[in-house]
Amino acid sequence: MRRRQLWFVVIRALPAKRIAGSAVAHLEWLPMSSTGERFERAVAIMERLRAPGGCPWDREQTFDSIKPYTLEETYEVLEAIDNRDWEELPGELGDLLLQVLFYSEMAKEQGTFSIDDVLDRLSRKLVDRHPHVFGDTKAETSADVKRNWEALKVEERKKRPPTLTGKSEGNALTEAESVPASILGSISSSMPSLLEAHKLSSRAAQLGFDWPDMEGLFDKLAEETAELREHLREFPAPGPRPEGRGVAGSGRQIIPEDLRQRLEEEVGDLFFVLVNISRYLALDPESALRKTNRKFRHRFQWMEQRLREKGTAVEGATMDELESLWQQAKQQERYS
Repeated sequence: MRRRQLWFVVIRALPAKRIAGSAVAHLEWLPMSSTGERFERAVAIMERLRAPGGCPWDREQTFDSIKPYTLEETYEVLEAIDNRDWEELPGELGDLLLQVLFYSEMAKEQGTFSIDDVLDRLSRKLVDRHPHVFGDTKAETSADVKRNWEALKVEERKKRPPTLTGKSEGNALTEAESVPASILGSISSSMPSLLEAHKLSSRAAQLGFDWPDMEGLFDKLAEETAELREHLREFPAPGPRPEGRGVAGSGRQIIPEDLRQRLEEEVGDLFFVLVNISRYLALDPESALRKTNRKFRHRFQWMEQRLREKGTAVEGATMDELESLWQQAKQQERYS
């Protein structure tokens, strides 16, 4: 089959290698045949947007202002994958790649690193962590690969300087020399909490700090549930109730701050055990909860549609009506 030639708009400037630095720049259609050319074009466009005379919004952005978009684009990629929307996924991946280009361009402007450094580190990491492909290490199965990978990451962590928090500059060197780096030190506390819990428990499990089997996890789940129930004995009468309809928070019960903190801690412990159950089953807790969220959304919207067809709003339906519709929504899913 004859290869189809693709044409793209590129930014043309004089001199050619100073795309963003030139005051005379315009768009021109030129053929592009390689992945490298396409990537260089995207880098050049990002450079031009941040350059004098570029886009005012892009020029105003900082590392901190872009962070929320990075998280948003990541979740949109995950949503496209969950929906098996292969037509939408390339666009979402492009949006995510834009975040990398944005950070790299801002870093280049401040002289800390560039997109070249990002690519060099990525290539070096891929080669170093796959010695069974690029070296002499043997790995016949994916389990062998994973064991090698974890061992390599442990060695990498040993070479990193420890992360110090709450230390003055005066004693930082002494602390770094005397305190070994924590095995958990490289796990970011800013990631989604379910993912952080999964990574923390996985890292600890590498050292053998883990439940021996699933029964141990279910015992722990029962223990944490019992502790939560014990604290609930102190809950003011008539006991925990869902917030009422109407203005958000208008039906919120007042409980002592000390009890609220203890309940929050016990609920957090329950979540942590559930995350470990998913880890034990080789399931992603974020993905599992997203799928449940999507299932709930679909069922509830089906209920809303049925009520609208009857001329009734959700707010006006009785609990018995809602429960009946919920069961119908679950039933129709089995046959759809």
